[in-house]
Amino acid sequence: MKTTTYRIEKDSMGDVKVPLTALYGAQTQRAVENFTISSQPLPWSFIKAVLLIKSAAAAANGELGLLPAKEVQLICDAVNELERVKPIDQFPISIFQTGSATSTNMNVNEVIVGMVRRKGVELSANDQVNLSQSSNDVIPTALQVSAVCSATNSLLPALQDLAAIIRVFGAEHSDIIKTGRTHLMDALPIRLQAELEGWAAQIDECRERIESALPRLSRLPLGGTAVGSGVNCHPDFPAKAIAHINRITDLAFTQTPSRYKGMSSLDTVVEFSGHLKACAVALNKIANDLRWMNSGPLTGLGEIKLPALQPGSSIMPAKVNPVIPEAVCMATAQVIGNDTTINLAAMGGNFQLNTMLPLAANSILYSIELLTGSAASLGSKAIENMTVNRQVFAHALSLNPILVTSLNPVVGYLKAAEIGKIAQREGRTVLDVALEHTDIPRPQLERLLDPKRLADGGRDL
Repeated sequence: MKTTTYRIEKDSMGDVKVPLTALYGAQTQRAVENFTISSQPLPWSFIKAVLLIKSAAAAANGELGLLPAKEVQLICDAVNELERVKPIDQFPISIFQTGSATSTNMNVNEVIVGMVRRKGVELSANDQVNLSQSSNDVIPTALQVSAVCSATNSLLPALQDLAAIIRVFGAEHSDIIKTGRTHLMDALPIRLQAELEGWAAQIDECRERIESALPRLSRLPLGGTAVGSGVNCHPDFPAKAIAHINRITDLAFTQTPSRYKGMSSLDTVVEFSGHLKACAVALNKIANDLRWMNSGPLTGLGEIKLPALQPGSSIMPAKVNPVIPEAVCMATAQVIGNDTTINLAAMGGNFQLNTMLPLAANSILYSIELLTGSAASLGSKAIENMTVNRQVFAHALSLNPILVTSLNPVVGYLKAAEIGKIAQREGRTVLDVALEHTDIPRPQLERLLDPKRLADGGRDL
């Protein structure tokens, strides 16, 4: 059995035993021992944002003459190495910690110190790495930076790709006319391409909503330090630090007009989460449509066939299930739950600080991750390689009694309803029944009942 060896570290409260191999110090170890509700740490995307802030802060402090150039370089080099290696085990603090995430801020500070110590140099986690900062402005800044970066670099491209895949598939099957459905019941004909264009338009609007919130989410409270007033922070620090963040991320972060607002409220995060929830609802709609259209093969709709990815049952041979849409439905349910969590976390803003920041950060980043994966999976593992059953579309369309709707202007609603009921009861086409029960010439009936004409709005093209 492996025995852990320790070293003694000190903080303002005294001595602490820290694992010898740990890069972090006393404050991180106290947090590990105190916060045992859950072992789940904050995601790497959040830690990476905090590291980015530390690097930007060091560079800004160097420009202002507050840190020697050598110390700036040591901090920036340590951050670069940590981002390359991704030693996730060095950032073990639970999500369920102090509500300001002071422990995570100090964890990052201490790990940077540990990296620098390997070069034989001692830095202070508080006085040098955390210079011009407070957990109270670093953590909400990291929340917003990580969310903007994740949405911009991952989610928005995934949604764009999904919309493109849907449109390509629709264009490849532009000739297919199918029975539309309302209330899950047969309705007037539509083009399959038009149905898919509805999905793509949903995704387009999801992107529009998310993009519309990004400028507000990009207003950073960095420089507010403890309560928003900027005590112990050079007045030029925020602009310089944010300029470095923009240079590294190639994004357009700005200073918030009110650091008091930026540190005490999660209003913009709530708004952004609402847009993510709307995206989850859209993806859920598409996933469920796919499940219905794929249902069968004998007793369902059977309009399409999704790719067979794995056996669908441990007891029923040959059964194949729509596993990707089902996985997406679960992921979207989680996103909606995350939104509720974020709403409640935002209500933890009392006076000058919100004290549910770690929970909000984890939830928003988890939602972005789930939606990114859902969009990618729906596109590449379901829609792109599914096949259509043209015979099913054509057969259902030929017997669709709702085609009789086009006769309303000619014979009236009641007469048309009678024709439709007869056709449905006897399993005959509306055309055959209408020929028997009206004086409308066959060519005119064929034109009125043409599914392609009806799918295009009843217009003669």
